[in-house]
Amino acid sequence: MTRRSLENGLDVILAPDRGSPTVSTWVWYRVGSVNEHPGITGVSHWVEHMMFQGSPHFRKGEIDRAIFSIGGTSNAFTDNDFTAYFATVPRSHWDVPLRVESDRMLSARMRPVDANREREIIQSEREGNENRPEFRVEEELHALAYRHHPYRWDPLGYAHDMAAMPPSAVTDYYRKYYGPRNALLVLAGGFDPTVAWEQVRRRFGSMPSTGAPTAVRAKEPAIRGARSGELSGPGSTSLLEVAWSAPGIDGAQVAPAMMLDQILGGETSLFAPQPFWSRSSEHPNSRLYRRLVRTGLAVRASSDYRPRLYPALFSVEAQAAPKIPIDRVEEALRTEVRRLCREGPTASEWADARATVARGAQLCYEGSTRSGFRLGFFGIQGSLSREPTLLRQLLRVTREEAREVARHLFREDGSVTVRYVPQAEVGS
Repeated sequence: MTRRSLENGLDVILAPDRGSPTVSTWVWYRVGSVNEHPGITGVSHWVEHMMFQGSPHFRKGEIDRAIFSIGGTSNAFTDNDFTAYFATVPRSHWDVPLRVESDRMLSARMRPVDANREREIIQSEREGNENRPEFRVEEELHALAYRHHPYRWDPLGYAHDMAAMPPSAVTDYYRKYYGPRNALLVLAGGFDPTVAWEQVRRRFGSMPSTGAPTAVRAKEPAIRGARSGELSGPGSTSLLEVAWSAPGIDGAQVAPAMMLDQILGGETSLFAPQPFWSRSSEHPNSRLYRRLVRTGLAVRASSDYRPRLYPALFSVEAQAAPKIPIDRVEEALRTEVRRLCREGPTASEWADARATVARGAQLCYEGSTRSGFRLGFFGIQGSLSREPTLLRQLLRVTREEAREVARHLFREDGSVTVRYVPQAEVGS
């Protein structure tokens, strides 16, 4: 594996694997919803949609056809801290995604008629999410937890911003932030690195050095005093989510916090076998599952802590079982968190957690697509040495260190709580 840069600032990681039948091409942009502000929330995700609307050498619809016609797969996603585009294709066609990405990096088609059509699609996506209590709770949780930092809003943006924003805002945002200086190109899989580097230089090397700085200056003060909110709406059972401020990926306590996530929810998302950056799954052996689901208090329970560029949230959530009051679920959840703070993980829990993290790290690079994601995710945040360093830190954390961090992290007066109660239960 090699990491090089072009003179225009484009960062490039080449990770050849002679035995791989596929090549996965990723382009990561150091721009996401964290770079928005009220009035243009959701614009990063809107740009993502527009990047598939065509470019000088690929007319509308031809980008997907170019990838699908050779047996490949293609997609993209917008996060708070970044936006990523990827395509995985048979190795014999490895250069096709490279042509697509070089063509649309600076010259994506941004016609107003297409922008307005994509706006409607995004609005429908948001409306669909608003029908899910989990989305509403998550959105309310972040609105309560953040008063200054742009982690306050979801990458889908506020509905009123998406309705009022003109298509020109999308073009302006794209031209401001999209460019070689803010991009990381990753190739993973079965390709010749010498040939690939020459192709990268030919297709990207003549681009101007564009891309405005994306660092965020806003800082969120510590939460002082418990915050809470309650929502109601359709549904048959109640939902609860509790969160606390947690360190960013450079924080000194990030490794113990990730191990606490492993103990409570059964998974730490950066070293789990799921292919992409997603919310943690449920695990029957996790502490919350054993305490809440196996006892019949809840139908699901999990924790979630994904270290980000800036201080984020560590959250725990549970969905009450039918006819179980949400107060009982909350008390059981908080009791379990308090017990972890008081006693720390058990010896058997700790051994299982360390083994699970080690296994997850071995599976993370299975296949060219996962490899491209891993290299891009850590590469976009700086040095690739961050990943092995973080893994070593995780495996060196002691039970006592985890207990001390739990006491610092899970303070009662620093929690944010949102409860969702079905309308049928409100006032009953």
